[in-house]
Amino acid sequence: MSKIQATFQRLQAAGRKALIPFITAGDPDPAATVPLMHALVEGGADVIELGVPFSDPMADGPTIQRASERALAKGMSLRKVLALVAEFRRTDTNTPVVLMGYANPIEAMGGQAFTAAAREAGVDGVLVVDYPPQECVEFAATLKGAGLDPIFLLAPTSSAQRFAEVARAGSGYIYYVSLKGVTGSANIDLDEVARRIPQIRAAVGMPVGVGFGIRDAESARRIGELADGVVIGSRIIEEIENSAPGEVVARVRDFIKGIRTALDQIGETAR
Repeated sequence: MSKIQATFQRLQAAGRKALIPFITAGDPDPAATVPLMHALVEGGADVIELGVPFSDPMADGPTIQRASERALAKGMSLRKVLALVAEFRRTDTNTPVVLMGYANPIEAMGGQAFTAAAREAGVDGVLVVDYPPQECVEFAATLKGAGLDPIFLLAPTSSAQRFAEVARAGSGYIYYVSLKGVTGSANIDLDEVARRIPQIRAAVGMPVGVGFGIRDAESARRIGELADGVVIGSRIIEEIENSAPGEVVARVRDFIKGIRTALDQIGETAR
């Protein structure tokens, strides 16, 4: 059982929801990434999604695009992201880390070389936005063979065939995109989310984390009532953007604490 799978199993047994925050590696500065990762854990994160900055992030809205631009301007690369994960692992061996990014940097390194380097650094899962499951069967198998979870996106427009393809190729959890649009968009259709999540669970047999459009404790709580986990990214990046250099870690930690409290209230209500 992978670290990600064990985390979801533990949370489900306790009646709790997974909190999965996203930050971009190297934003606002490479030296801030590992302290921010630790702040996320201190705030209550169960899994960290660490963005690999990329010049053409097609699924990301303007907020995360700006984060990628800042990180790239600081010289970030895929290998440097892996080095940051390895640094994080020196003091945190428990929190699962998922790399989230795009195919080009992985293709440039080579799938086998990337997988080996990711495993050595301490990565637990990989989500490649522009790798559809039917086109990366070999890569997904390579990740699984190394003990890493290949994680895939599903959307409101995903078909039953896509569900089946993700069930075959993926593991760990499903990232369900809650709306048609890019990260940071608003207007989540909760009725649609409520309708789709049981279908996804039945089809893929994995926990479902929901992201895109979750902005605050209330929206996180409402999604958490329906899903196994909540993914929040753009709103954290906004905290980073709006913080003075000496305040960024504390502000992110405090923001995540508020989301954690809201999610834990779901379990308390159920009990």
